[in-house]
Amino acid sequence: MPVILPVKGVAPVIGADVYIAENATIVGDVVIGNNCSIWFNAVVRGDVNYIRIGNYSNIQDGVVIHCTYERNGTDIGNYVNVGHQAIVHGCKVHDYVLIGMGAIVMDRALVESNVIIAAGAVVLEDTVLESGYLYAGVPAKKIKPLTAEQMAMLKQLPHNYVRYSSWFKTT
Repeated sequence: MPVILPVKGVAPVIGADVYIAENATIVGDVVIGNNCSIWFNAVVRGDVNYIRIGNYSNIQDGVVIHCTYERNGTDIGNYVNVGHQAIVHGCKVHDYVLIGMGAIVMDRALVESNVIIAAGAVVLEDTVLESGYLYAGVPAKKIKPLTAEQMAMLKQLPHNYVRYSSWFKTT
């Protein structure tokens, strides 16, 4: 069974048709939209501030989503893919974003819609990632505009994760 716990009297709110892996952890002031998936060993810890995750977003294996006490909640939009072992902390991520495996997005960063953050990239505090680009590196820098194929992938990938999660749901 996943760990789903209230913190200071505030319990997570989970939308319809959400898959939560049996060893995922979701605690505190967390709202998860519809058709999302929270994968194995993911931690969504809304203990010191809020976390909001929109519809059709997937939080993959080993991801940590957290926030900053009395300063920064974490907002993740619709159709967001957070890759394996990424850290998303106290920032705002708009719709149709791919955060690559092992990437880190720090406090007060703003990731606009239609962005790909490469695997292993580090998005520093207060950084704004402009819509329509691929970002990579440490610290993350604008590399190139997204191709039509990459834009299409951002639209399709969340639906793939809805399908993958259906393989684990029990009726």
